[in-house]
Amino acid sequence: MFQTFDVTSSADAGPARLDALRSVMAERGVDGFVVPREDRFQGEYVAPADERLSWLTGFTGSAGFAVVAQDKAGVFVDGRYRVQVKQQVADVFEPVHWPETTLSDWVKSIGGLDVLAFDPWLHTVAQIEGFEAAFVGTQVSLTPTENLVDLCWADRPLPPLAPMMMYPDDLAGETSSSKRARLAEDLRGAGHRAAFIALPDSIAWLLNVRGSDIARNPVPHAMALLKDDGTVILFCDPRQIGDIELEGVTVSSPDTILDALAATEGPIRLDRARTPYAVAQALTENAIAWGQDPCVLPKARKTDAEIAGAREAHLRDGAAMVRFLAWLDREAPKGALTEIDVVTALEGFRRDTNVLRDISFETICGAGPNGAIVHYRVSEDSNRRVTPGELLLVDSGGQYLDGTTDITRTIAIGPAGDTERTCYTRVLQGMIAISRVRFPKGVRGSDLDALARYPLWLAGQDYDHGTGHGVGAYLCVHEGPQGLSRRATTALEPGMILSNEPGYYREGAFGIRIENLIVVQDAPAVPGGDARAMLDFETLTYVPFDRHLIDVTLLSGDERAWIDQYHSDTLQKIGLRVDGDALDWLKSACAPLSS
Repeated sequence: MFQTFDVTSSADAGPARLDALRSVMAERGVDGFVVPREDRFQGEYVAPADERLSWLTGFTGSAGFAVVAQDKAGVFVDGRYRVQVKQQVADVFEPVHWPETTLSDWVKSIGGLDVLAFDPWLHTVAQIEGFEAAFVGTQVSLTPTENLVDLCWADRPLPPLAPMMMYPDDLAGETSSSKRARLAEDLRGAGHRAAFIALPDSIAWLLNVRGSDIARNPVPHAMALLKDDGTVILFCDPRQIGDIELEGVTVSSPDTILDALAATEGPIRLDRARTPYAVAQALTENAIAWGQDPCVLPKARKTDAEIAGAREAHLRDGAAMVRFLAWLDREAPKGALTEIDVVTALEGFRRDTNVLRDISFETICGAGPNGAIVHYRVSEDSNRRVTPGELLLVDSGGQYLDGTTDITRTIAIGPAGDTERTCYTRVLQGMIAISRVRFPKGVRGSDLDALARYPLWLAGQDYDHGTGHGVGAYLCVHEGPQGLSRRATTALEPGMILSNEPGYYREGAFGIRIENLIVVQDAPAVPGGDARAMLDFETLTYVPFDRHLIDVTLLSGDERAWIDQYHSDTLQKIGLRVDGDALDWLKSACAPLSS
C-alpha cells in the first residue's frame, strides 16, 4: 500500500498563499522557511489541520517538503512523486529531485539566504542535526520560530479531538500494565529515568487504546512520558479520555509537556529520529539519553494473539476481495465502469462483512495510465473509465478490530498485451522470491530487497519504492521500523508483519503492483542442514493472482509449483467463506496453471 493523492491540486494553493507567507517572512526578518509534510507527532499521517504543505503548494503526497525563499520556492520529492508533483503544484514552485539535490545544495544554488527558519515542533532532532551539518562553513543560520504558515492560514481546520477507546487485552495479547512494566525494566537497566514518546501508534500500543484523530488510522493525538516505575504522563486533551480508566496513567494538557520534562529527573530517553526538536531544545544535554522509542520494536514483534487476529482478518478480507473480483470480472468487460465505481463497490464488499471498522487507507484504483502513478487516488476530475484492453491496479485494505489488511492486485480488463504479461510475470516472480526466501537471524530488510527486483533488473527495469513496509495490528497500515527496502536497516524478527509488493510502472501506459502481507516466523529445520537458526515468512493474504497476466513460459518449475500451491491454499481457505458466483469464480481462478 502507498499513501494516496488526489491528482487535482487545491485551486487556492499557489501564488496568493506563497505571497502571504513571504510577507510574514519579511516581517519576521526571515530569508527562508521550511515547510515539512509532518506534524508534531512525527508520524506519516496528518490531520487536515496539519496539511500545511498541501495548503501552501497543492502537493498532497505523503512525503516531501518545501523551502520558500523570497525569490524562489522548491518542493522536494523523491522518485515516487515526480509524476504527481508536476500535476499538482503551481508554476511558482520548482519541483526538486530529492535526495539527488539536497536542501543545502538548493539553498546554496539560489544564494542570498542567510536566515533559514523552521518550526521546531515539526522536525525531528535527527533532521535538524542533518541540516546543521550540511550548512557548516556557509552563511546560512538555522533559526527555530513559530509556524509561519499558520499565521497565513486564516481558515485552518481545528485540530482533531476524537475520544479514545480501550483495545481488548485478548486481542493485544498483553495488558498495558505488563507492557509498561517490561519497558520500565528496560529503562532501569539502561540507567534511564524516563522516555519521551511522540508517536501516536506507540502510545496506542503501550496503553492498549485506539483513537480516530487521523483518518483511516485508529490512533489518538497524544504524547507521553513513560517513567522507570511504569507510570505514564499522557499529554492529551482530557476530553479524549472520556470515561475510560487508565490505571497508572496521569492525564495532562499538551501545553504542559516542556514543564513536565523540566520537572523530571533525568536522564530522559529521546529518540533522535522520532522526537520533535523543540523537546530536545528544552532540555540540557546532561538530561538527555539518546535511544530508540522503547515501544517501537516490541510493537513490531506481534504477539501470538495479534498474529492469530491478523490471520482471521485476512481470511475475512480475502473473501470480500474474492466477491469483488468475481463482480469485477463480470462487469468490467462491459466497459461501463469507472474508477470511482470500482472503489465504491470494493468498499461495499468489505462493509458487507459487518465488522469493518474503516478502510485502512484511501483505495488506490488506477486504470490504464493512471495505474502508473504510484500514489494515485481517483477524484471526480481524474475519474477514468475502466476500458477493456487495459490494466487496472487496485491497492486497498481494511481496518478490523482483529487486524489491519493491505492487498494489491493488478487485473487485465479483457485481453492483455504481451508486454503487460511479461512485466506482470517479472513482478510476480519478485514477489514469489520474497515469499519463499529463508534467511539467518540478523538479516535486515535491506538485505532482501534485491531479491524482489532481480527479475526486473535482468530486463533493465525497476521501481522507485520500497518492496515492503511494516503493518500494525489494528493500527497504522505503515509501521516501522521493519521493512523491505534499501533503507530498512532493522533486523527482521519473528512476529513482524510486512507487505511484499514489488511493482513496475510505465508512465502514460500502465502500472503493475502485486501485494501480499507476510509475517516473519521461525523456519523449520532442513534435513541435513546445520543448526543455524533460520527465519522465513508465513503468507497472510489469500486472493488469486490474475492468471490471464501470467506468462507461464517465463516461470521456473519451482515458481509454477509455488503459484499452484498458493492457489490451492486460497481455494481451501477462502472457498469456505464464499458461495454462488463468487465460489465458481474462485475455483476457476485457482485452477492449476497447467490446466
